[in-house]
Amino acid sequence: MKIGVLALQGAFIEHAAAIRCLGEEASEVRLSGELDTIDGLIIPGGESTTITNLMQSFNLLQPIRELIQAGMPVLGTCAGMICLAKKVCNSDESNMETLALMDIEVKRNAFGRQVDSFEIDLPMPVLGDEPFHAVFIRAPLIKKTGTGVEILAKLPDGTIVASRQKNMLVTSFHPELTNDLRVHKYFLNMVTSSVRR
Repeated sequence: MKIGVLALQGAFIEHAAAIRCLGEEASEVRLSGELDTIDGLIIPGGESTTITNLMQSFNLLQPIRELIQAGMPVLGTCAGMICLAKKVCNSDESNMETLALMDIEVKRNAFGRQVDSFEIDLPMPVLGDEPFHAVFIRAPLIKKTGTGVEILAKLPDGTIVASRQKNMLVTSFHPELTNDLRVHKYFLNMVTSSVRR
């Protein structure tokens, strides 16, 4: 099983390392031809406008969109969540084109600037009883979810910070910045189920 990690900008090295720690192959994706051999894709945190612009420049936006629509599992963390959202309610650029696949509305930089970054032990029942130590860095939040979107985690105030819709999994936080590999393991289970079909 090979997991592609979109390696245009952001924390792709850490995601690849997490996948390798779990015993699977990770491949950095920068060109459309590199999508042909992967079973799942991770879109990392970083700067969402830069990532979407680079996806357009490298002709990756439509090929990635088509693969996800065809059922390939995808994990989007922080900026990756923004890239997957159907609606970004406070985009700095009105012409920002996302993959627009997941029926969620997100708010960028919802918790403030870099200095407002925080960490919290977050209940996430799909990962088990033990809370997940979540790292939020200039993180987005999910304002609204549509039909078929499963909410996986909320902050104590009710803010939605993780969800799943079919083959798409998103988190506001950075699971690759901790030693807890449960989010990546959960994603790999999604990929395994997809490959077996």
